[in-house]
Amino acid sequence: MSSTASHSDTGILRDRRVLVTGASRGLGFEFATRIAQAGGAVVLADILDAQVRKAAATLSEQGFIAHALVFDQSDPDSVAQCAAQAAALLGGLDGLVNNAAMTHSGGKSMEQLDIDVWDQVMRVNVRGNWLMSRACLAALRASGKGSIVNLASDTPMWGAPNLLAYVASKGAIMAMTRSMARELGGDNITVNAVAPGLTLVEATEYVPQARHELYENQRAIHRAQLPEDVSGAVTFLLSGLSRFVTGQVLAVNGGFVMY
Repeated sequence: MSSTASHSDTGILRDRRVLVTGASRGLGFEFATRIAQAGGAVVLADILDAQVRKAAATLSEQGFIAHALVFDQSDPDSVAQCAAQAAALLGGLDGLVNNAAMTHSGGKSMEQLDIDVWDQVMRVNVRGNWLMSRACLAALRASGKGSIVNLASDTPMWGAPNLLAYVASKGAIMAMTRSMARELGGDNITVNAVAPGLTLVEATEYVPQARHELYENQRAIHRAQLPEDVSGAVTFLLSGLSRFVTGQVLAVNGGFVMY
């Protein structure tokens, strides 16, 4: 990993301005880091105040253009304010990575699942994704080369059990991605989804070891999945290399699900 701004000058995201939600840690921070290293300017947004400010400072100290915003994806006003502030900080937006999500919602069967948990997952993961995409549209249209990358999951592809609310929310993200791509193609905005497998990040620490072993044993590539395994796909979908790719779901899971 480069720690200097000079590395970014020849990157495939040179001069691209990108908002990454859920960026204080894990996959979100990995995406923001890779975007910065590829030449982009990035706003890291998260509900975790101290963590997201520290994450942005880490990138800024390395010479990259990085800003922090605190927002709540379950609050429509907060979402709209975040999008407006991000565009103002960067002087516009060329890309949006919808990574923010409620992940710690598994471990119970569909009969045991609490209604309030279901509603919260849908409010954050599905409604929040739609609201943030909508809030960023004016800036993405003005860019002329806008890209939205939605974070889905491979769990709807194989029907992961005891994770119903999360699986349903990520299935909805896949469906929304296709519909949004149809609506926004005329604005030269691409909309795609990346569907990671079970990745070793803070958000998956609660997942039972047996589930981790299931993934590792059944992958075509027999090892744990790391955040850097996912960020290349996100970077590609934000770049000029993918301007004719839209409405697609790219499974990035070492061949656990071949989609």
